Amino acid sequence: MLDNIQAAIPLGFFLSFMIGPVFFVLLETSAIKGFRAAIIFDLGVIIADAFFLVIAYFSSFQLLENLSNQPGLYVFGGVILFVYGLTTFFKKPPINNSANIKTSKSDYLSLFIKGFLLNFINIGVLVFWLGLIIVVGPSLENDATSITVFFSSMLGAYFVTDIFKILLAKQLKKKLTPRRIHRIKKGLGIILLICGLILIVKGFLPKDSLNIEEGIEQIERSVYDQ
Repeated sequence: MLDNIQAAIPLGFFLSFMIGPVFFVLLETSAIKGFRAAIIFDLGVIIADAFFLVIAYFSSFQLLENLSNQPGLYVFGGVILFVYGLTTFFKKPPINNSANIKTSKSDYLSLFIKGFLLNFINIGVLVFWLGLIIVVGPSLENDATSITVFFSSMLGAYFVTDIFKILLAKQLKKKLTPRRIHRIKKGLGIILLICGLILIVKGFLPKDSLNIEEGIEQIERSVYDQ
């Protein structure tokens, strides 16, 4: 059991630094709205990850086949990301200074939902967890307890690493002027637009290019060859 935890922690650490829309939104939330707001946002992200893990565990191979046969799911998620990025890019800067902004309980709820949905609409996250379960599951003898401990440790390490990222990003708050905040949001909007376009392009690729199961098998072979 201890070996499983030790193996999961490095994976959680590297997962926290995977570059994607959530990574940048988390840093932006911390720098502009503070530590507590960023933690609430991150909890929404992790709940979405846990939700995907449950789905992946109970329907891994069947779900892989469905994802390969229905590339429209990529287009759907990509369009949502693209529209969100477009809205973020063209959103007008706030009149008041960010230092005077107070976050209410309703704002915390919206941040939690935002974190959950931003992670949930990215079908690539589900593919990632599916692949990981297929690769790691056999080494854990597909034991439910071992798998739960492994992935709980991984998500725990992911969350702890995010806390350090949030604390570092929070140090930038004193240097943020309304103009700089507006520029950060525009940059974030561009990143979201790019991520959305990538998902949309994946949805229009030929079916052979979306052979997810074959890709997972290649990952599994490379792991066992080491």
